[in-house]
Amino acid sequence: MQRGSLSILVVEDHPTIARQIVEFLDGLKWQTDHAATGGLAIELATREAYDVVLLDLNLPDLDGLEVCQAIKARAPRNVPVLMLTARDAFEDKARGFRGGADDYLTKPFDLREVALRCEALARRGQLHVSQELRIGPLTLLPREKRALYDGVPVPLTQAGFRILFMLCDACPHAVARSALVHALWGANPPDSDALKSHIYALRKQLELASGQKMIATIPHLGYRLALGAADHV
Repeated sequence: MQRGSLSILVVEDHPTIARQIVEFLDGLKWQTDHAATGGLAIELATREAYDVVLLDLNLPDLDGLEVCQAIKARAPRNVPVLMLTARDAFEDKARGFRGGADDYLTKPFDLREVALRCEALARRGQLHVSQELRIGPLTLLPREKRALYDGVPVPLTQAGFRILFMLCDACPHAVARSALVHALWGANPPDSDALKSHIYALRKQLELASGQKMIATIPHLGYRLALGAADHV
């Protein structure tokens, strides 16, 4: 099977497993970088544009879920994250997906399956680098930082557009509050609950444009785009 070249970030602290993954992907003529710590993974994912991040949950410095959320918030584009872990309980998988993972594979795994999943995720990721992002009647123009509802412009602040883009990009999944806060303010968030104020303003603008409540609160997690769903404060 002929594969196009992909750029992969392998985040794995176990040297033998990391070497096996990197050597296999190199054999496919893919471009691979390796990070043995969460801190280095975030630094690389923020600086480079990868097609997929392979992320182990058990890292020596940071929890893998924290790393996933930081990458989702700070990477130059929405990069798909495939979590690789020995944690195979349903609750662990649920935490992974709710934390921003796009796919989840438990150890031990077949490296051929890793490659197939990377290809599938990379194809999906290409949908997010187009000039517009559409979800029903809602259209986002990332390069222009504009939103349209049924073709009519929706007036948004810069922060409002950033939040809406992240919600649309993750749809139908939720985006964690921590990821939104980090995307807006980095490591120095304001002391007040500024995010709640931005969400409130965004909700009002979307409701004026659409006549419906479009952002749902997911208790203990964050928010998600929910066209036609009930609005929870």
